[in-house]
Amino acid sequence: MSVTAPNVLARTVRGSGPGLLLAHGAGGSVEANYGPIIEELAAEHTVVGVDYPGSGQSPTSPTALELDDLADQLVAAADAEGLDTFALSGYSLGGPVAIRAAVRHPERVTALVLSATFARLDTRTDLTVAIWHQLYESGQHLLLAQYLTYLALSAPLLNSLSPAQVRAAAHQTAPALPAGTGAQVDLVRRTDVRADLAAITVPTLVVVTTGDALIPAGLQQELAAAIPGAQTTELATGHLPFLEQPNQWLESITGFLRGKHDRP
Repeated sequence: MSVTAPNVLARTVRGSGPGLLLAHGAGGSVEANYGPIIEELAAEHTVVGVDYPGSGQSPTSPTALELDDLADQLVAAADAEGLDTFALSGYSLGGPVAIRAAVRHPERVTALVLSATFARLDTRTDLTVAIWHQLYESGQHLLLAQYLTYLALSAPLLNSLSPAQVRAAAHQTAPALPAGTGAQVDLVRRTDVRADLAAITVPTLVVVTTGDALIPAGLQQELAAAIPGAQTTELATGHLPFLEQPNQWLESITGFLRGKHDRP
């Protein structure tokens, strides 16, 4: 179910069991990023997610987005569902959101799973994201959809499609870009949570998408190396594990969380 109230982010709640909070990526939503695996996650957990301003049914924000606000909104959703403790799964921009939630509410977090994510952008990735932002803000949404297809899919998957199929997909994607895309991508460019990583003490899994042209594997591995005791696993996908290898992504998350939902 999803609920919306004034100045409150739309909330998705599924399942029962130990809490699992979902933090989605920029230009996405809980359904867009976790939809292919959410029912399976809910089979073992009370799954709670919120859509960032301008995604899903959440209203846009009149001010710039901040990681701490998104993190606290996510924890507030857990409060509303009666979850005292919870694991956190963060995808892409959701990784830094989950990290900030873990640092701001350490007594409540049991585990972290961080997928296709980053602690900061390097120069190449900042340029990539800057072009994304400029194309969205200038209204060149069809060109942006083509650009994101190029960035988000692994080379083998992209090359399995014909140019006509890619154009058709872009025509479907362009009108569906969330209204909050610009603000969310702006937050990506301002994100730097490197100073938080040493403070993370809960069991952590970093899922590295090795064919990722948007967030390179090197940035993902840099994040993992800075978190004490973090484990890593690799998926041979681009930036969309929920599209390319949903079953393997699900198995990585649930396999790690089994036995990890109680603090050591």
